[in-house]
Amino acid sequence: MTTESDKIVTPFGSLSAALIDQLRDLNAIRTDRVADAFRAVPRHVFAPEAPVEEVYSNQPIVTKRDERGLAISTVSAPRIQAFMLEQADIQPGMRVLEIGSGGVNAAYIAELVGEAGEVTTMDIDPFVIDRAKRFLPEAGYGRVNVVLADGEFGAPKHAPFDRIVVTVGAWDIPAAWWEQLAPGGRIVVPIRIRSLNRSVAFQLDGGHLVSRSIERAGFVAMQGAGAFGEEVVYLHDDTVALRVDDGQQANGALLAAALKQPRVEAWTGVTVRDQEPFDDLDMFLATTLPGFCLLTAHDSAVAEGIVQARPWGSSAVFCDGTFAYVVLRQLGPDRHEFGVYGHGADAEGLAARVVDQINAWNSRHRNGAAPVISAYPVGTPDDQLPGSLVIDKKHTRFTVSWPC
Repeated sequence: MTTESDKIVTPFGSLSAALIDQLRDLNAIRTDRVADAFRAVPRHVFAPEAPVEEVYSNQPIVTKRDERGLAISTVSAPRIQAFMLEQADIQPGMRVLEIGSGGVNAAYIAELVGEAGEVTTMDIDPFVIDRAKRFLPEAGYGRVNVVLADGEFGAPKHAPFDRIVVTVGAWDIPAAWWEQLAPGGRIVVPIRIRSLNRSVAFQLDGGHLVSRSIERAGFVAMQGAGAFGEEVVYLHDDTVALRVDDGQQANGALLAAALKQPRVEAWTGVTVRDQEPFDDLDMFLATTLPGFCLLTAHDSAVAEGIVQARPWGSSAVFCDGTFAYVVLRQLGPDRHEFGVYGHGADAEGLAARVVDQINAWNSRHRNGAAPVISAYPVGTPDDQLPGSLVIDKKHTRFTVSWPC
């Protein structure tokens, strides 16, 4: 935590105030404590390569790309940082581990824990850690522990932790995170469930973790021992693909052949307005339909009418040599209807199953309570697992339950 003598005097106070107002309007900042942390930290110190107006805007700052030009390290968008801090509910005096560094988020956490708390930030990339070691003391947060190591194994030297905040995309909850979490502690992690990325605040409850809040969030993926991959099944050259996750197996040849068959259409009567979010529909389909995946397409494939996928991926389902995916058609200036396009031998049947689930979401879960995601250590017997869906990963058995 900074003091009056070591805080940087900055001319960017108005930019910071405007950003805080914007984050309040977006419901990302919900408490005065998080707002005060954003107000105290000189955000521009942690991204000197970017214009200050960009640093204090609600967008990520890319700090490193791989040989293909893909971002592998960023200063996360302020909205995501803010709501994850709210999810973490960090209190004064806590010990907090941040996995995935860069500096600025560790500074926010240091403000929240105060002088009686302790913050450890770690990353596998020396480039990232060198930046954190340089920028944190410069901004007045030299007390933060900065560790170069693989986040898969935590930071046992500084454990136990009341909070673990993960700022890289994860596929699993490694054993070390379970072991280093204090009783009653909380892990906030952008976890990948059936190809969807959600920031989940997991509270330790006895021998398992239970979700307390779920937010949509995307991060660069973990490197090292916790790295994960998804199966990419190309259906048309390299422009149309199904992205399949969580060990599901897809027959690419059969599904590519299905795309060449005539399209089946089924419409639901369920509508959505412009700018109305429906992330919970994607999550509902992902956790109630076997074979859920994402259909992605280049703009050229959409322009040619090969598929009508959303730019970031449309909810889709595959079964043997058939697949179906969710689409929208415009009914008026501010209203769209959900529908399903299907291809393959059982296109009508699979599309009908997706339509049924969209209607179930609309009648029972739309704008309702979020699902409960629970995490159990690997090896937990089936009869001790609640929920309608079980997803097995290397270290964790996840279950998902939707409230009635």
